[in-house]
This record gives sequence, structure tokens and C-alpha cells, in this order.
Amino acid sequence: MARKKNNTSISIKKRVVGTLNKGLVPVEYSFRLFRKAFNSIKKTAPLVHDEIDALIKSNIVTIDKRKRIFKKTKFEDFGETITSSLIKKIPNVNERELRKIVGSRSSQTFMDMIAKGLSAGSISEKDYTILSKEKKFKRVLIANRGEIALRVIRACRELGIETVLVYSKPDKNTLAVKFADKTYCIGNETSYLDVNKIINIAKKTKADAIHPGYGFLAENAKFAKLCEKNKIKFIGPSSRTIELLGDKVMAKKTMLKAKVPIIEGTKKALKNKKHAIKVARKIGYPVIVKAAAGGGGKGMRIVKNKENLENAYDSAVAEAHLSFGDQTLYMEKYIEEPRHIEFQIIADQYRHVVHLGERDCSIQRKHQKLVEESPSPELDEELREKMGSVAVRAVSATKYEGAGTVEFLIDKNKNFYFMEMNTRIQVEHGVTEMVTGIDLVKEQIKLASGARLAFNQDNIKLDGWAIECRVNAEDPLNGFSPSIGTVTNYIPPGGPGIRINSICHSGYKVLPHYDSLISLLICHGNNRHEAIARMERALHEYLISGVKTTIPFHLAVLKNKNFINGHFTTSFIEKNNILESVKKHCRKERKALTNEEKIIVVSTTVSKYMEKKNHQNNKPNQWVMAGRQEAMGQETN
Repeated sequence: MARKKNNTSISIKKRVVGTLNKGLVPVEYSFRLFRKAFNSIKKTAPLVHDEIDALIKSNIVTIDKRKRIFKKTKFEDFGETITSSLIKKIPNVNERELRKIVGSRSSQTFMDMIAKGLSAGSISEKDYTILSKEKKFKRVLIANRGEIALRVIRACRELGIETVLVYSKPDKNTLAVKFADKTYCIGNETSYLDVNKIINIAKKTKADAIHPGYGFLAENAKFAKLCEKNKIKFIGPSSRTIELLGDKVMAKKTMLKAKVPIIEGTKKALKNKKHAIKVARKIGYPVIVKAAAGGGGKGMRIVKNKENLENAYDSAVAEAHLSFGDQTLYMEKYIEEPRHIEFQIIADQYRHVVHLGERDCSIQRKHQKLVEESPSPELDEELREKMGSVAVRAVSATKYEGAGTVEFLIDKNKNFYFMEMNTRIQVEHGVTEMVTGIDLVKEQIKLASGARLAFNQDNIKLDGWAIECRVNAEDPLNGFSPSIGTVTNYIPPGGPGIRINSICHSGYKVLPHYDSLISLLICHGNNRHEAIARMERALHEYLISGVKTTIPFHLAVLKNKNFINGHFTTSFIEKNNILESVKKHCRKERKALTNEEKIIVVSTTVSKYMEKKNHQNNKPNQWVMAGRQEAMGQETN
């Protein structure tokens, strides 16, 4: 009889467990993050941990008197229990707010409540994706160099992922090579484009994925396809998506279908110069000729009249072929003095897409960005929401996954037009990280692993203001010519709200083979005024000797009244004569010694040293003197 009763009890327990598992499916992700948050305080606050643990056990898995069902299956009901049990024990939280937060299905707001309730302050870096341990990459190969290589290494280390770095001979002594778990030299300065070597090393080291960084192979559809063929995850969108968005003509067609506003221009590639002249006459001057496979201002020419079109066409073809191996061009109507605004997006494999706000990249020279900020002083909430929705629609139309950027131009009447999409992490991604608290590189890696977005657009809130200055080893007084050489002294700035992405140090060599970027200096403030003030302070503190830098240029920009008031376009540098005021902000450097002066200094120093040394040697020893005095005393007695 007792055995039969035990069997019935076991049967009931099994049914309860089965029902429990079904009931908890809708809140699986929220519960995981909930559990993770409280496990982290088990050591520091054991009493709080035990009480929450008891609440979970008693209110989710306790069987009622009839032993048929358990008390609570809905997350909202569990939230009510948490509220009623802890409202008096958690300080600084309004009861109405707490009930609303706990009842939400948003995992992130639920975790924010936990942190706030335990007086842990705001979460400075937010986890916006959910990834099971079995899906996480074990090893990632980084096919890049410099600042971005080090940035990816740091992200992987925090995720517990081993890193493999390929490097060229000139980069042998860089910080990225020192900090990677495994390193492989792949040849000379052009070896970062050797796809076969990179794939072979990835296979040799059993890397699960390859992170291409930005530049080099980051938007190379053929490389992404080669990764897919070898069953190595390319951290970025699929090769098909890269190919679609990399071809600017095809990208415009896709945007038209998605009802995204585009600039008037050719729907097909230009056939030749005659075709270019015909199209320009139809849409009206000024026009802009662009490389179909381009980006970063390469293969791009602004043409204001027919007389200049032929030369512009030839030079654009040559530069496009040299830069991308593809001389295909297309043409658009040129929007004079626009704002350049880009929206950061992230998307998972399950077609969930959100944007993380905008970056204003209007301060640029020859289409090269120099200063970026977020949010943009040009956008109000209504326009931001409208442009953000269009950016999400544009991305959704391409079945995109990972981190990317949708770029727009805004004219003087605040009409905006799709320009292009960058299918990679951007150089200026840190600006968005500073105002959202999201580590974009970590999220990018997790999304490539198969992670799912655990939040919606309403969860994204911009906090404060961030500005980035690209500090390059270039001479702004000499046409921004590269300043090649060795950094003899390097002291970066510090203090609240300052972030530096760099591999520079004293002794660092600026090489002629690669771009001249020294660092990305990012400053965050509660508002734009504070961000500008911090950036100005940081630039004055930044000491870099041995090479020329763009620091004086950035100071000239920050001091300009139009920039301070947020009134600028892509022609800001020319319109405000910024280069003429750069000289005022250059540090006065000591005149270098001639060889004769150096010989005199060294000779004098050595002479003084030897003189002091000889003087010390001629001075009688104190013990010897004491001995002599004692002996003299004995003789007298």
C-alpha cells in the first residue's frame, strides 16, 4: 500500500515538473538573466540571495494542497510576489515603478531593477543579447591590426574566448601581438589581404570564427564566402548580403523597393564617359561620381560642370580600380553642404533589428571623417525616430545580421536620403558605446555565435553626449601629410569621461605602409557643452612627441563658434577657414640641437662626472682618519 502511494507521489511530481517546464518557457530568458544577477551577489550579499532564492522556490515550484498544480506560472504573477515581499526591503525604488518594471517582459529592465534595488547604481555596460554556453565560440582569429585588433582581443578576453592574431613583419612588436593568446606572422606589409594564408591558419588553429575588424577584408564578399565554404564563421553579415550592399547600384535598388528615400541618380552602372555626360545633363549639376564597390571617400569625385566631368571620370575610374579592384562607377545628384548622419544598428539571425541612435560625422576632409559625435545636434526626437525607423526598414530588407551602419545625408530642409550601408564595425563605434553602455564588439561576436536580441527599441536610451577626435600622425599645416617616425614620448590624458582606443606608446613606430591613426580619443559628458569641455581639456593634456599630430586641428575645430553652436555641414572646414587657425594651437617645440651642440653637451656632462668622481676618490676615508687620530693619541701618552 505504501509502495503504491509512493508511486502515485512520484507520478504527481513528474507531472508537476512537466507542467513547470512548459509554464516557464515564456520567461526562460528573463529567468536566466534574473538568476545570473543574483548569483553574482551570492558572496557579497548572502542574505539577500537566500531570500530571493526562497521566494523563487516557494512561489514557482510549490504544489498546492490538492497537489495537482503549482502556484504561479506567469512571470507577471511572480513579479507581483517579488514586489509584495521585497518592496519594503529594497531602498530607493518607488512601488508603482517597481511593479511596472518587474511585470515587464524585458529582461534588461528587470536586471536594471535588481541593480537599482540593491543600490548597485546604474549598469554601465549592458548585456543585450542572450547566448547559451554551448553556442559560444571557443577561439576567434583576428584578421586585422592596430587599434581594432586590440579592441577585439579585449572583447574576446572578457567573453572567455581565446584569440589568434595574424600579423605582418612590420607589426611584430605592437601591443596587439603582445596581448593575443596565439600569434602567427603571415608575411610582409600587404599580407593582411592574403585570404588563403588567413584561412589556412584559421583551420590550423581550429578557430570557430574570424573577426575582420574594419578595413582590409571587413567588407570583402569573396573572403566571407571562403569562410562559409570552410565552415568558419565570418563575424559579420553573410557573403550574399555583403555583395548586395557593397555594390552601391544594387543597394540603391534594394532601398527603392523598401521605400527608403534615395538621392536621384543612376539605377545602373555608368557605361562610359558619354553615358556619364548624358546622365549629368538629365539630373543637373552639381553631381557626384562614386565607385560602386567603394567606401571611405575612395573613387569619389564632385563635378560642378561639364568641363570637369571627363577628367573627374578618368581619375575616379583609376582610383576605384586601385582601391577595390573594380572600376565600376555610378552617379548621383550632389547635395551641397549636407549633414552626414549615420545610424548604428544591430540585428540577430532571427530577423530582429534595432538601432542604437545616430552619429553625426559631418566634420570631414576629402570625405574622410575626423570628428564624430552622438547624438547629433541637428536632430530632434521626431526626426531621430523617423530616420531610425527608416534605418531599421533598410536593414530588414537585406536580411542583415550583426553590427552595421546605415548612412544618410540631410539637406538644409531636413530631408534625408540613404547614402550607403557599411557592413562592419565602424572606426567610430566607441561613440555609440559611450552613450548607450553597450559593448558593440562583444555583442557583434555574440550575435555571430547565434545569440538572440533580448530587448526592443523602447529599451534603448541615450545617456549624455559623446564626441570622438581621430588623432592621426599627420601634419595639418602641410596638407595633412603623414608624419612617419618613432613616438619618443607618449602621455595620454585621463580623468572623468575620457576613453582612448589606441596601441600607441613611447617607442611606437608610425609606419608608412598603413594608415596614420594614433588613437581614437572619446569624451563623454552629461551634455554637449560638458563633452566639448572635456575633449578640449583632454587634447591639451595629450602629449605626443616624435611625430606631428592632428591635435592642433581638433583644438581649432572645438574653439570655432559654429561648431560650439552645432551649426556645421560637411563643408565646415573650408567654410570656417579652420586650417588657417590651426597654427595658433600648435605647441611650441624646442629647437633641435645640432650635432656640434650635442657633442658639447655630452663632453661637458662626462667631464663634470669624472671631476666629481675623482674628487670623491681623493677624499680621505672616515675610518682611516679615525684610526690615525687614535694612533697619534697613543704616541702622545
